[in-house]
Amino acid sequence: MELRAELLKSIWYAFTSLDVEKSGKVSKSQLKVLSHNLYTALNIPHDPVALEVHFRDDDDGPVSNQGYMPYLNKFILDKVVEGTFDKENVDVFCWTLCAKKNYRPKDGMGVLLDKDAFHLWCIFNFLSEDKYPLVLAPEEVEYLLKKICLAMSVELSCVDMEDFISQEPVQLSGITVWAFLDFVNTGRLTRGVENDSVTMAIDKVYQEIVGNIIKEGYLWKKGHLRRNWNERWFSLRPSTLHYYVSEDRKECKGCIELDHNCCVEVLPEKEGKRCMFCVKTLTKTYEMSAPDTKQRQEWTTAIQTAIRLCVEGKNSLHKDLKLRRRELREERERRRTTKEEELQRLCLLQGEKESKLAELELLQEAQRHSQAALLQEEQKRRQKHEELQRTLQDQLQQAEEERDNMQAEMALKDAETDRQRKRIRELEEMQLRLEEALHQEIRARQNEEAYRLVQASLLVEEEEKMKVLLALQEEQEQYILKTQREKQELRQEMVAKSQALEEAQHQLEKVRANRHRMDHDIATAQRKLRQASTSVKHWNVQMNRLMHPIGPGGELSCEGSIMVCKAKCERVPLSNSLSFLHSLSCFHSDSLLPSLPLSQREDSHLEAQGIRLCVGPPYETQAYACTIRGAREIGRRRGREIMSRRT
Repeated sequence: MELRAELLKSIWYAFTSLDVEKSGKVSKSQLKVLSHNLYTALNIPHDPVALEVHFRDDDDGPVSNQGYMPYLNKFILDKVVEGTFDKENVDVFCWTLCAKKNYRPKDGMGVLLDKDAFHLWCIFNFLSEDKYPLVLAPEEVEYLLKKICLAMSVELSCVDMEDFISQEPVQLSGITVWAFLDFVNTGRLTRGVENDSVTMAIDKVYQEIVGNIIKEGYLWKKGHLRRNWNERWFSLRPSTLHYYVSEDRKECKGCIELDHNCCVEVLPEKEGKRCMFCVKTLTKTYEMSAPDTKQRQEWTTAIQTAIRLCVEGKNSLHKDLKLRRRELREERERRRTTKEEELQRLCLLQGEKESKLAELELLQEAQRHSQAALLQEEQKRRQKHEELQRTLQDQLQQAEEERDNMQAEMALKDAETDRQRKRIRELEEMQLRLEEALHQEIRARQNEEAYRLVQASLLVEEEEKMKVLLALQEEQEQYILKTQREKQELRQEMVAKSQALEEAQHQLEKVRANRHRMDHDIATAQRKLRQASTSVKHWNVQMNRLMHPIGPGGELSCEGSIMVCKAKCERVPLSNSLSFLHSLSCFHSDSLLPSLPLSQREDSHLEAQGIRLCVGPPYETQAYACTIRGAREIGRRRGREIMSRRT
């Protein structure tokens, strides 16, 4: 219905422009041309036969506005689909028809360009009421002129405005669009202002009111993929926030849909950007930076207004403001009418009082004359006069009481008016508090949803860690069983090797001569063994830290340490194997030598596993070499088993 009303305003101007004789009727040939152009501008299928069929009973004469309206509603406006055409094309067509007849700047000295006059014509149609002929209320004219002056950064002259409104044609027929354009063309509003500034101001007001743009301007926006800052031209409407590469709005980079789930928040300074704020939707958060604090406040307020209009189901801010101004005018008119009625009642009461006082004076004068003329009947006349005086006093007292009652009634009405005003202010404050509470609730729900998502991710991560821990525990138990079986095998090998050692003791007699040299070599080997064990232990710790970093609150499992030690045994010499066997003794309960030095613990642990390092004087060189080779072979075999299991 709103779209149809706006279209009818433009079409009314086109129809009246075709009425050259001002008789209220237009020929059918002109209506055919008008209808054809409306079909084209409104992007609906042409129906050239419909006009002939509709007016076949009226072929001889022209068609009036009332006669054309049924055809216009049935064959044109009922077929209009919003969004399939550009309303500006319809306005341009209707303006072209009516401007040739009605818009004539005096001597070509008008300050308005044709485009500016067209924009003012569209704004006038938007603000005018749905009453024909279309006129604009003085308050709306003042509102429009203030908007234009504010855009030009000049102050509206109240004297010029009052002179224009007080003109006799304006008082009789109202402010028409042509009278308004003539007033603007006089240049009273644009003294000292360049034509380019006037054009920019009118275009800005046109985009705001007719184009339904609440606010637009340059802002810095943070990208979602590259996370860099780009300057974009933002255009805010009641339900969307578009951003473009530049202010010509040719290349749109994106659109933010605004609804009741959106909110705007002010952000602290970061990444070298000041005056930051963000627009939060259900899926994304858009970070932006304004040039200064004032611009940030204006943008946040404008976006909140757009969200409020979307929540209330309103698609135009200025339509809502127009309705509010209309209600205020109607309220002022009602109050003025009520006040005039009260004044009339007071005047009537005052007239009655004056008439009664006049009657009282006449009666008193008659009494004096009667006293002078009738001295004989003084007593009778005096009694009659006293009675009459009492009656008049009663009437006067009654009149006074009525006046007091009227004044009390007026005071009560004034008090009631004050209470109503106070109640309206309280309701407005309550509405603001409710809106603030609603925004807080929306933010709280969004935070709650974010916390729930984080909690769910933590639960999933904890479940995965539990699965990994159970798998590691199962692998550790399997490895402990295998280690126990290997211990039994090593004990059997130890028995066999102890027999071999007994046989080797018989050969010790042959190497007595080499005992001192071997003692020196063995001492050197022990020193190197201790150095290698210390170095391998250091590198095992470093490699364990590199391969398995410990996070905050994390713990290093025994199994992980054993696996690392096993993996290292594959790539180290005998001293590293001894260190690995020593690390095994630290993790198993059958290690009985925790307090011995490193070399003694290694010897004792190898001896417990069936490997005996022969480092004392009573042993031969061959037996010592056998034990070293046995330890190396055991280390290599363990390393191969671990690598095959990991593969």
